[in-house]
Amino acid sequence: MDPQKTWQAVLGELEVTLSGPNFKTWLKNTSLDDASGEIGRVIVPTAFSKAWLERKLHDDVLDALAKHAPSVKRVEFKVGRVAVAAPIATGAPAPSADGSDSAPVPESSSGPKLTFDNFVVGNSNQLAHAASLAVAKHPGGAYNPLFLYGSAGLGKTHLMKAIGREIELHTDKRALYVTTETFTNDFIAAVSANRTHRFKDQYRKVDVLMLDDVQFMAGKERTQEEFFHTFNAIRDNGGQVIMTSDRPPKAIPTLEDRLQSRLVGGMITDVGPPELETRTAILRTKAKERGYDVPGEVIDYIAKSIQQNVRELEGALIRIVAHAELTRVPLTSDLAEQVLGSIMATQGHRKVSPTQVLEAVSKFYDVSIEDLKGPRRQKEIVKPRQMVMFLMREEASLSYPKIGRELGGRDHTTVIHAVGKIGGQAEANEPLRHELNLIKERLYA
Repeated sequence: MDPQKTWQAVLGELEVTLSGPNFKTWLKNTSLDDASGEIGRVIVPTAFSKAWLERKLHDDVLDALAKHAPSVKRVEFKVGRVAVAAPIATGAPAPSADGSDSAPVPESSSGPKLTFDNFVVGNSNQLAHAASLAVAKHPGGAYNPLFLYGSAGLGKTHLMKAIGREIELHTDKRALYVTTETFTNDFIAAVSANRTHRFKDQYRKVDVLMLDDVQFMAGKERTQEEFFHTFNAIRDNGGQVIMTSDRPPKAIPTLEDRLQSRLVGGMITDVGPPELETRTAILRTKAKERGYDVPGEVIDYIAKSIQQNVRELEGALIRIVAHAELTRVPLTSDLAEQVLGSIMATQGHRKVSPTQVLEAVSKFYDVSIEDLKGPRRQKEIVKPRQMVMFLMREEASLSYPKIGRELGGRDHTTVIHAVGKIGGQAEANEPLRHELNLIKERLYA
C-alpha cells in the first residue's frame, strides 16, 4: 500500500463530504504515516490540531480511511513533520496546545502552489482576479484594503496567497498570511502571557497583511479592537491589507462600526460560483498539475455534478483518480458516477425542518430564536425574520399559515408579504442573494 496515494484518496473524499473551513483548517496539512495494520497513523502539524481532530473528526477520518485501507479499525493522530513544501508567503506561527509557537502552517498538503498562473479566470471571478493583480503590482495603492468575499471553496484564499507570493517574489516587502482564528489565538496568547509587544511587532510591522475568514471575528470585541489598530498601523506605514470573508462587511453581525467603515473604504468584490466552462477548465488545469491523464468524459461528469465549489471539484477529481489507481480499474464516467453517485444523490436534496431554518438564520445573523419568533420589530430583527419565512417556504415547503404559526402565531398575509419581498429583492440584490446562498449551505452541510 502506498500511504501517499491512499491519503490522497481519503483527502479527496473528506474534501467532498466536510465543510470547506473544517477541511482547510484541520486536514489539508496532514499526511498518512502508515495504514497497513489495524491502526492508521496520521501525521498532523501541531498538538492543538491533534487534540481537535481526536475530539471532532476522528470518526469521519476513520470511515474514509477504512474504505481505502479495510484493515484499519482505529486512527491515531501524531504530531510530526508533514512532508510538504514550505510556502513562500510567510505564515504566522500557530499556537500549539501547550502554548508554545509552532512552525508556520504549510500552504498546501499536496499539489502546486497557489499562484496567478494556475488560477482559472471566468465570468464569476474576473473582477476579483483583476483587482488582485492590481494589488500585487501596486501594494498599498488604490485598492487598500482589498476585501474578497464569496462562499467557501471558490478561490478567495488562492487569490490572496497569489498576491502575497507575487509581492515577495518581485519586491523586498514581507507578506504575512494568517487565518482570523490564528490572529485571535495569537492575540489571546499574547495577552495571557503579557507579551502584547511581541504580538504587535509580529503583525503591525509587516508590509502586507492577509487575513482569511474575517467573518469569524464577529462578536470578538477585543480581537476587533486589536485588528482595528493593526489595520491602521499597516496603512499608516504604507502597507497593504487583504481580507477574505464568506459575506460582505455589512453582513457580518456584531462588527464594530469603525472597523466596518475601514473595510468598506477600499475595494470590495465577490468571487462567485464558476459556470460550467470555467469548472471544466479548472478540472483540466488541476489534472495537468497533478500529472493525471483524465478522459474528457470524466472531466465533463465532475463539472456537471459539482457546481458550487472549486475545492469540491478538486476533491472529487483526486478521489476518482485515486480510486481507479488503488482498485486498478479503467478511469471512465461510469466509475466517476459510481464513486460520486451516493454523494451527488443526496447533496442539496435533504428536506429541512422549520427548526433547522430557525437555527441556521439565528446563527448567521447572530439573532436569538426567541427574537425571531417574538414581537420585536427592530431593523436587525425584521430582515432575519423575513429570511426565515422565505426559507421555510422555499426549502421546507411549509404553507403560509404553518409558517405563521412557527413564528409566534403571525398572520399568513404577513408571511406572504415577507416571502414576496425577499424573493423579489433577491433577483436584483446580489449581496442578499449571496446571504441566502450562504444560509442554504449551512442548511444542507
